[in-house]
Amino acid sequence: MEIKITRSECLKAKPDSNALGFGKYFTDHMFVMDYSKEEGWHDARIIPYGNISLSPASTTLHYGTEIFEGLKAYRRPDGGVQLFRPIENAKRMNRSADRLCLPEFPEEYFLEALKTLIKLDEDWVPSEPGTSLYIRPFLFGNDETLGVHAVNHATFMIILSPVGSYYKEGLNPVSIMIEDQDVRAVRGGTGEAKCGGNYAASNRAGDRAEKKGYSQVLWLDGVERKYIEEVGAMNVMFKISGTVVTPALSGSILPGITRKSIIEMLKKEGYKIEERRLSVEELAQSMKDGTLEEAWGCGTAAVVSPIGELCYKDQVYIVNEGKIGELTQHLYDTLTGIQWGKTEDTYGWTVQL
Repeated sequence: MEIKITRSECLKAKPDSNALGFGKYFTDHMFVMDYSKEEGWHDARIIPYGNISLSPASTTLHYGTEIFEGLKAYRRPDGGVQLFRPIENAKRMNRSADRLCLPEFPEEYFLEALKTLIKLDEDWVPSEPGTSLYIRPFLFGNDETLGVHAVNHATFMIILSPVGSYYKEGLNPVSIMIEDQDVRAVRGGTGEAKCGGNYAASNRAGDRAEKKGYSQVLWLDGVERKYIEEVGAMNVMFKISGTVVTPALSGSILPGITRKSIIEMLKKEGYKIEERRLSVEELAQSMKDGTLEEAWGCGTAAVVSPIGELCYKDQVYIVNEGKIGELTQHLYDTLTGIQWGKTEDTYGWTVQL
């Protein structure tokens, strides 16, 4: 793949690394590549970051033909930059593309585009503790017609954003409301795809939770409304009577890369882990009788986010006295240690630029 590079003539001032927030600032350049049914993927280019032009009839605006990914670049102690399992993101994006009838983007193109863009904007990778460069690849249908059909024209893009902690609480335990009205997804739908519609459909419940003082919602399945699925934009795990339990990938749950990594770590370290259906009644009982020892969400943005409080039908349960658990802390330290290059990567997960 040949990438044409047009450098920005007006470079932006870098934001304060101690006040980044999440997704508020963007680097100087972005990657763009077009697709047509006749030509396939073509015209790979890096151009100055800026607004894009779309036809008012563009498919993505009317029918939600859009998918995205999220990963990070990390500044190592030696000053270098590395990625964490980027090919897993490329594979997941293509699974999402298949579900939404979008053209798949070749894995080798994905990695080359990432490396080339990040090297160009490498000065934007922050080095303060807990900071990183968030990477947002996304792909959308761009047919200029109101007919509903498989996509014939598409655009793939990557934008970059230096970020701090996803939650304002940082690594402190967050409070979660178990949602029993709206549902996020159903098996056979788009729940296992990373598409914007899933997140738009979650906003109403998220807004209700925020008004009640909760950071996120914990979703139940869309059929029986009794089995735990995800927490907000992350997968979720519970340590119950010494066993780590996480919902099985049933077709309505996003197959998280952080989730996959934690499972591999736990198995290697000899922990007992179960991927299975977990009912809200079983979870509530474990909270009542004290066998729920720890709970955490896991995903690219927050990495590992301890849960200190759960609310179900106005009944509030405190997890581990509202403190971060020993295993949760261990997972966070080990995973971030590998990601930032402070701990030896014995898994072969990192890719250095």
